[in-house]
Amino acid sequence: MTDPAAPGLSHFDAGGRAQMVDVSGKAETDRHAVAEGYVAMSPDTLAIVADGRAGKGDVLGVARLAGIMAAKRTADLIPLCHPLPLTRVTLDLSCDPARSAVRIEATVKTRGQTGVEMEALTAVTVAALTVYDMVKAVEKSMRIEGVRLLLKDGGKSGRYQAEATG
Repeated sequence: MTDPAAPGLSHFDAGGRAQMVDVSGKAETDRHAVAEGYVAMSPDTLAIVADGRAGKGDVLGVARLAGIMAAKRTADLIPLCHPLPLTRVTLDLSCDPARSAVRIEATVKTRGQTGVEMEALTAVTVAALTVYDMVKAVEKSMRIEGVRLLLKDGGKSGRYQAEATG
């Protein structure tokens, strides 16, 4: 079993109890994160989304707003996240016919003592759930796939960029 106090597991104290990381000694720096995810569906369902024919309205527009709202509420959803003053949240949603999916990309920025990776991942995930909710009457077999961090920059650990996938 891995020692819960091992380097890299900062959300546990020496006794293995969950804790909120103390960032009070960290310098404020510009922080930036980008995440992506997909909602895979049949080509017919994707056409309904792309053409704006969903019965509940503008699927991509509503999902964009849901993702922005989720990024702002991440600390309310993930127990050990710090509440952060976000300076930018954008979501780009597009229909990808080659993959038969809606692609979601979230970009989140702040200036602070901790990063915004969780906010970007939360934005993508809630936007994906919103896409699912809005078209589930047409197709219940949709799949939320490939949610991952693409980029993180700023802070002591510097820059991380995910490898491209084929």
